[in-house]
Amino acid sequence: MKLKLGIPKGSLENATVDLFRKAGFNITTSSRSYFPSIDDDEIECMLIRAQEMARYVDDGVLDAGLTGRDWVIENESDVVTVADLIYAKQSFGKVRWVLAVPEASPVRSVHDLQGKIIATELVGATKRYLAANGVTAKVEFSWGATEVKPPELADAIVEVTETGSSLRANKLRIVETVMESNTQLVANKAAWADPWKRQKLADIRMLLEGAINALGKVGLMLNVRRDSLEAVLGVLPALKNPTISPLSDGEWLAVNTILDETTVRVIIPRLKEAGAQGIVEYPLNKIVM
Repeated sequence: MKLKLGIPKGSLENATVDLFRKAGFNITTSSRSYFPSIDDDEIECMLIRAQEMARYVDDGVLDAGLTGRDWVIENESDVVTVADLIYAKQSFGKVRWVLAVPEASPVRSVHDLQGKIIATELVGATKRYLAANGVTAKVEFSWGATEVKPPELADAIVEVTETGSSLRANKLRIVETVMESNTQLVANKAAWADPWKRQKLADIRMLLEGAINALGKVGLMLNVRRDSLEAVLGVLPALKNPTISPLSDGEWLAVNTILDETTVRVIIPRLKEAGAQGIVEYPLNKIVM
């Protein structure tokens, strides 16, 4: 038996392949094939655009796939959310679909767009957002380069953003957030009801979540004399619980902990001053809670 798994093609492709690598799966993609290889005989991969993924999972073409919550909502797909995987192409946080207008536009809220034209790739969700706010406007599908549409081709756009930098670069101003989204592992309901596939998906979820937990973290181990232990522990960030083990020399202890990677460059010199020796920093692939 095999699990048919959809990998998002496009902007999320590299981040997804890298996350699976950290989780222990090696996926090899090719520009000439829509069927990546994976070093797990129980999984069969297929590259699918994130915008279409939920539809193919819902239809049963795929057992499961990774896509954005936004596209599940846009397609109104009836799928099982196996895991929320908070990562995106530039960062590992959420993204926002925002309503944006030119900086000089008089529009200050969605209610100012009555009778106007809005360009977006997220047509269905935008129409539902307008309806929920009692606004009637023309929503046009944008095939790309949505940021350049206003003001000549549209009065406003609904576009996805992580930092807002692209919108600012195009002299656009965010008016409101239409929805937040993040990457999800979703499954077909029939596949989720199958015991073997459900267990396989649960295993994948555990490993992917472990890989996400390890992002931005490093391990740190060091040796310290017993009489310097208190000073060394005082350098480590609060609320951390290092593992402390005795060494063969009874006067020495081994300390092992996990830290944010950004703090290590500050902490290591202070640890050395406090009496730590043999300090080793090592990368982490997974932290399974």
